Amino acid sequence: MSQRAREILYHYTDFQALDGILRCAQLRVNNVLRMNDSAEMRHFMNRLSCAISAQLEREGRREQARAVQALFREEVKREYSAFAACFSFHRDDAAQWERYGNRGRGICIAFRRKYMQRIAKGTLSLQTVFYQDDMAGHPMVEVFCALARNGAGLTRESPEMQDALREAWACSVSFKHPSFSSEYEMRLVVSPFETEGPSLQPCYHVTKERIKKYYPLDLKAMCREIGIGIEDLVAEIIIGPDSTQSPAIFQDYLRDSGLHALVDRVSLSDCPLRRLST
Repeated sequence: MSQRAREILYHYTDFQALDGILRCAQLRVNNVLRMNDSAEMRHFMNRLSCAISAQLEREGRREQARAVQALFREEVKREYSAFAACFSFHRDDAAQWERYGNRGRGICIAFRRKYMQRIAKGTLSLQTVFYQDDMAGHPMVEVFCALARNGAGLTRESPEMQDALREAWACSVSFKHPSFSSEYEMRLVVSPFETEGPSLQPCYHVTKERIKKYYPLDLKAMCREIGIGIEDLVAEIIIGPDSTQSPAIFQDYLRDSGLHALVDRVSLSDCPLRRLST
């Protein structure tokens, strides 16, 4: 993929979310463990445990290897999580429309990466997602092995172990199962472990079935802080391939929302993702 293609981040979503992002200037970051690929953080931790144990076995430290396995088995039962908004480098992509764009009936907002990087600071970070299954070369393997070699207790009561586990969970946010590698994703992440930077207050969305936690990001304030407007942040808006949305009415919506500069950045998807009417 060319450098130019990497300059835009595409966020596939539905029209309700678009209204929140553009008219209300609020971008929600949701619990990674509640997304459709919900096992990804635990997948990272499980694979990391295997890599650590394998390294300790090679060193003849079988007891420590078993202790690490037991520790991680308990750790993955915990509800540690991070919150993220997801973006892809793929424009007008069929898989993205199906998974995240309301099955082609939604919308895609194209964000300029250079501005997203500038607003991502403190508790926020813009992270490239990596897709791999073998964690043998991951730096966290050596962190845990060093604790074992130094005679540190391989239990959660150890402060050093608690720090290492927090770091491992933080790393897990940027990893997904290799079967998702075609998504070519970046994430705007709210780390649950960072204390520096702006204070972000969680909100809760209550439905008939459950309560969901999320963090609302004030896009207007964040853009103002770096000297731009929301219209500078958005490069393009693509109406989904199976959407019934009238482009003219959508452009009226943008005008009446005070987003005049975005009117001429609206386009229709060229993706041949169409459903037969029933």
